Amino acid sequence: MSVQEETRGKHTNSPYPSAHLTAMRPSDHDARMDRELRSLLTGLCFPEGPRWRDGRLHVSDMHANRVISIDLDGNFQTVAEVPHNPSGLGWLPDGRILVVSMTDRKVLRLDPEGLTEHADLSKLADFHCNDMVVDALGRAYVGNFGFDFQAGAAPRGTALVLVQPDGECHVVAEDLAFPNGAVITPDGRTLILAETYGARLTAFDIADDGTLTNRRTHAELPSLAPDGICLDAEGGIWVAAPFSHSVIRVLEGGTITDRIPVRTESFACALGGDDQRTLFVCTATTTEPSECRAVRKGAIEFAKVDVPGAGLS
Repeated sequence: MSVQEETRGKHTNSPYPSAHLTAMRPSDHDARMDRELRSLLTGLCFPEGPRWRDGRLHVSDMHANRVISIDLDGNFQTVAEVPHNPSGLGWLPDGRILVVSMTDRKVLRLDPEGLTEHADLSKLADFHCNDMVVDALGRAYVGNFGFDFQAGAAPRGTALVLVQPDGECHVVAEDLAFPNGAVITPDGRTLILAETYGARLTAFDIADDGTLTNRRTHAELPSLAPDGICLDAEGGIWVAAPFSHSVIRVLEGGTITDRIPVRTESFACALGGDDQRTLFVCTATTTEPSECRAVRKGAIEFAKVDVPGAGLS
């Protein structure tokens, strides 16, 4: 089925499918629902791409054009100013941070002297770049929207781009329905990503050269629009699901084991903290940039979970 067929009847003036999405399927009503989110940091524009590293949570405050890092007391500092909307984050083996610069379709690198261009994806990405996962060798897998939703364009499949540590880039998967959050398993052999407009998680085998093979469905998520994701040590994937007022934990095959209610909407998540059992959730009330900047109701919220984080996201 084509992306256009899968998304027929859904809104195209938003980066997400219809807001009239349900939070759970009937079979999900046994999912654990006894946790509540608490606020770590409020007053953000639109937080995205959370990553835990070196005792701090790093987050792209997308519509404020900055990357920040936050300690467990909610104190934050600006890591970098990114004029063209930051999104996905990751690190090279030498510790330098990589940042997706969305609207100019680049990956930037924070060197000691400041941000510099790491890779230009403008000839490979069909529209704005988005989330990213970076493996232990410094290879970055970068998704993009695939279509100009602001202009009312019809959804269409797009590519996932592999950026090598030296900045060379090429397509490693095609016809993806809005490739979004991604994780790499602890053995470095499997990449799992969210196809927001495909309502599913999709898995690939990672070859030694970083190319992707054996594409398969990891979990179908009917009526949901999976966005940012993170992986735990038992293979469960926490999924931020915009317009469902929830963040869920799903197993391979699609069984939902946990659901945490969100007062607004969840757009990304990460596991971290001293024991890797703190689930951080990026929340906001809207995706519209000017409204995000005006109301500043984006937040980082958190809850303790049972299974620690694992792998890379």
